[in-house]
Amino acid sequence: MPEATIHCRRCQDERPALARPPFRNDRGERIQSEICQTCWSEWLEHQTLLINHYGLDPRDRKSRDFLYGQIDDVLLGGGTAEQIDASKEGTIEW
Repeated sequence: MPEATIHCRRCQDERPALARPPFRNDRGERIQSEICQTCWSEWLEHQTLLINHYGLDPRDRKSRDFLYGQIDDVLLGGGTAEQIDASKEGTIEW
């Protein structure tokens, strides 16, 4: 079975699509239909940096909201990734 491809909104290339949505909600469906595997992998690396740098706990609502906001801005909205500010390591301003 041939691998499905999409025109990725982030990189603007025709690339392999995600096999399934990364979340069980509308955001996950949108990511699957608009973001390629490569850009999603790059996002996961950046998300790990954000989690480690700011000391985020993905189980915490504020942390998840911050990360979802980054997904919406960076991947789905065409914005730029949150810059890591080394002076704020271990904290995040809400």
